[in-house]
Amino acid sequence: MFCPYCRYPDSRVVDSRTTDDGLAIRRRRQCPDCGRRFSTTETASLNVIKRSGVVVPFSRDKIVAGVRKACQGRPVTDSDLAILAQRVEEIVRSSGAAQIEANDIGLAILQPLRELDEVAYLRFASVYQAFATLEDFEAAIALLRVEHEGREHEQIG
Repeated sequence: MFCPYCRYPDSRVVDSRTTDDGLAIRRRRQCPDCGRRFSTTETASLNVIKRSGVVVPFSRDKIVAGVRKACQGRPVTDSDLAILAQRVEEIVRSSGAAQIEANDIGLAILQPLRELDEVAYLRFASVYQAFATLEDFEAAIALLRVEHEGREHEQIG
């Protein structure tokens, strides 16, 4: 790590801490040549392999933009979307892979979106999973109903 002040090619780590979201490490460093201190932030890179084969950096903003369309007209705030994007990133990073298929990100979005807003979930799933018939919607709604009934029985018992 080059010193940003004197360009000395090495530095000593004085302190290391994880950031609030736990996805990066903040290191306090000191240059052995000039003695000045500086901070660095280290993150593991995560790339997305798109359907076309193009590899792009992972972006929470793209998740928010994609899910925002499904949430249009629903009682979902920008804060809710930011939290959802963070959850999706945590799910994706937990795989430990440096590259992930775009399809896998879509799958990672489904459960947190279902918990956030079921109508938005159905909208997103209908596009993402390419619902082609009315029966596809009916099957997805039937699954949601079964879950609701299961939760109601848990609350009663």
